[in-house]
Amino acid sequence: MNDFPQFDLSGQVALVTGAARGLGRAISLALANAGADVVLGLRNRETGADVVHGIEAMGRKALPLQMDMAHLDQINGAVEDVVAHFGRLDILVNNAGVAPGHPAEQFTEEDFDYTMAVNVKGTFFASQAAGRVMIWQKRGRIINMSSQAGFVALPTESVYCTTKAAIAHMTKCLAVEWGKYNINVNAVAPTFIFTPGTEAALADPAFRADTVERIAALHRIGEPMEVTGAVVFLASPAASLITGHTILIDGGWTAR
Repeated sequence: MNDFPQFDLSGQVALVTGAARGLGRAISLALANAGADVVLGLRNRETGADVVHGIEAMGRKALPLQMDMAHLDQINGAVEDVVAHFGRLDILVNNAGVAPGHPAEQFTEEDFDYTMAVNVKGTFFASQAAGRVMIWQKRGRIINMSSQAGFVALPTESVYCTTKAAIAHMTKCLAVEWGKYNINVNAVAPTFIFTPGTEAALADPAFRADTVERIAALHRIGEPMEVTGAVVFLASPAASLITGHTILIDGGWTAR
């Protein structure tokens, strides 16, 4: 048998949103390590220089672009710039997200609208912009960032949990609609990971102890690179028959 699974991404172009730090940074570097050239979608284009250098040190191309996910014009403009620069877009990773945490009775309309705008609206319209390119190409991979929060309830995170559940279902809908164009749409759903976004919460000893206990099988907080393997797999030819699926990377949290 010669047709073994292929995980190599050489010659492909990937766009990662929220690429400056945390999971976005790790995903960008992992995709480059697998062979892809990587476009960094950044809320502030002046950030992410270290990610660019890391990608280029592997012999891959890196292109930082202004891409605030709360602004539709920047989303569409960034995808247009990718195509103008590389002539193609093979992989989109919708990583950017926000998570203002408040008790449900105290959540403001402003925070609600912003969380929905970035997490749900931004993910949909970035997928739409990339999807149009991929439909024209007749191939592509879209990988959305859901969360275990889309499958379990987290106190003070009702709106964030709602957005991540929406992303998991959006993933199914886009997969069904775009499969005829040879576009695979999947998602990954991590547990708590050591990132700048979780640093403050995990600094609380009581919160951290409770979180470690709830990660039922492994009882530890994850590292960003532990999420990237699933993303690279879903982007690769090895995942050609997988679509509409969300992979939980939760250390066993939801196994209880």
